[in-house]
Amino acid sequence: MENFKLLEYLYTLNISPLYVNIFGAFFSALFITLISIPKIIRISYKKQLMDVPGERSSHENKVPTLGGVALFFGIVVSTSIFATELGVNYSFFLSAITILFFIGLMDDLLVVAPDKKLYGQIISTILIIFGSGIMIKSFSGLFEIYEIPYFIGVILTIFVFIVLINAFNLIDGIDGLASGIGIVISLCFVYIFYRIFDYGIGILAVSTLAVLLGFGRYNLSKKFKIFMGDTGSMVIGFILTFMAIRFLYISETSSLGLKTGPVLLLFIFVIPIVDTLSVFTIRILRKRSPFSADKNHLHHQFLKLGLTHIQTSIILVLINIFFIFIGYYFRNIEINKLFLIFIVLSISFVVSLRYAVVLKKNKKISL
Repeated sequence: MENFKLLEYLYTLNISPLYVNIFGAFFSALFITLISIPKIIRISYKKQLMDVPGERSSHENKVPTLGGVALFFGIVVSTSIFATELGVNYSFFLSAITILFFIGLMDDLLVVAPDKKLYGQIISTILIIFGSGIMIKSFSGLFEIYEIPYFIGVILTIFVFIVLINAFNLIDGIDGLASGIGIVISLCFVYIFYRIFDYGIGILAVSTLAVLLGFGRYNLSKKFKIFMGDTGSMVIGFILTFMAIRFLYISETSSLGLKTGPVLLLFIFVIPIVDTLSVFTIRILRKRSPFSADKNHLHHQFLKLGLTHIQTSIILVLINIFFIFIGYYFRNIEINKLFLIFIVLSISFVVSLRYAVVLKKNKKISL
């Protein structure tokens, strides 16, 4: 009754409840993140829940790693209040991200075996597929493939979730990169889902954007630095992938009229995808396990060029934005042509970056 009176009052003021939900979700998620992170930092220092610098670390001092706790609660609380459609239409969504939250939290506190994290990601994805019916059903003509069988669609959806969740986790190596890329991707989905009137997912995108902005405030701080940890990277990676699969699910039938949805998503997720593929390719060519740790990520290459963490993050975020604009500009061309543009641009970017690093290294040797 109170909600009805509030809506009635808003109508008299000519304020749409949609805007109330948008601003309510944004500011509540941002507020929760901003007030909870300082408390998490204090507890982390008190209990020594810190990331200790190692051989592959890009930081020199101990840093709290529980930023994902604030991200999780900011999203859950804001969407529970302002995205009522999310709970009705997407069964098990909150259950799925809660599973990943606890697995990530255990990994940040105790270290969880990779296979157990993988099982958690698979279970969470299965909950979404069979609970909400969100899955990949078509390639929209990419490689001349249109509708795909149900079983293959289930396997492919699980595979895409696992790849993108872990790709997002892999770019969380320097200050501001994961949150910056997450902000850009969230902004894309805010635009997309409000264009197609899917307000429940739109509010989820707004909440994700808000918590990442709040987290970035501390992740980039020198005095009160915090990392999102696996807790944050898995939850955010899962949510971004969930929105991507939802976009694919409705891209051909929505008012957007897009027939290039699968490839457009490659442009939106370009940095996580290209980073993962390039690193895995290099490891395989060097006859190493693709899952072995090294310093061959894109951000490592920029650091080798002498850039700082912030400069590297800004450049990679701008490159991601550039790809998004290219993909959006050519969104209505034939899908295989758009895919070719993506491949050419991606390979050119990676090769140019590696060549620049080699040139710098050879210059140092000659001196």
